[in-house]
Amino acid sequence: MTTTVTNAKSAKTLFSYTPGRTMKRLLQDRLGMFCLVGLMFFVFIGVLAQFWTPKDPSAQDLLNRLESPSAEYWLGTDAVGRDILSRLMVATGVDLAAAALAVGIGIVAGASLGLMAGYFGGALDSFTSRVSDVLMSLPPLLFAVAIVGALGPSLTNAMIAIGVLLAPRFFRLVRVSTREIISEDYVEAARSGGAGPIRIVARHVAPNIVSPLLIQISFGASVAIVAESGLSFLGLGVQPPTASWGSMVKEGFDNLAINGWTIIPSSVMIVVSILLLSLFGDSLRDAVGSQGGSKA
Repeated sequence: MTTTVTNAKSAKTLFSYTPGRTMKRLLQDRLGMFCLVGLMFFVFIGVLAQFWTPKDPSAQDLLNRLESPSAEYWLGTDAVGRDILSRLMVATGVDLAAAALAVGIGIVAGASLGLMAGYFGGALDSFTSRVSDVLMSLPPLLFAVAIVGALGPSLTNAMIAIGVLLAPRFFRLVRVSTREIISEDYVEAARSGGAGPIRIVARHVAPNIVSPLLIQISFGASVAIVAESGLSFLGLGVQPPTASWGSMVKEGFDNLAINGWTIIPSSVMIVVSILLLSLFGDSLRDAVGSQGGSKA
């Protein structure tokens, strides 16, 4: 009985302080915090664009087509004279929303099934694992093109396809983490104390998978941004006149011989966002890993 109580107290202490230790180590990582601030700035730009932009992003000025940066148009104009800065701000919100949609689908489908498969095992585990293996073996871009071709070209359909492809990655992560956690002594102690599956998952499993799940989310978001850009470049993502980074790269590419500048702003946004997400994911992984090493 004493051992059971001790294990339960240890588990409670672990769950109470694990997120705090991870955050403390992350706050000490200057690169990680720089990336987080950069990502928050992107979010701010995307939200701001819903209420204000320097110019109307859809207004055309045919007399100033394909202009380089100037006092009136800070980042120049596109092929029909629209302000690139204003469209870039709108595109930032579109791409972030698209990434959130794809990652959300991946989490809902993948993490929930991974949690059930890892906890209950058996036939459910075998079946979902085989489905995950099949999805992981499919060429991502070709699968996304096939889904969009069947459902019709749109940003929502494109992100549904990407979300389905992200789901197996979340599934594997959560399944493995769940199986490791439920084999721990403190979980056995909780079962001995009469705790049911819902209570065990809520109090013991879920808090321990948050950190690795956040790491996977950061990398999944970068994958979603790359996929959205590629599909929009092919005309299978956002449809005109809506702007996204990928569609703006396509517009700049079509007019590369006339004014090569127009392709640069959207390309830089794609590269910087992916770099920030990747580096932040590395910092978060280091924070979680260092914490695990300190406890060992």
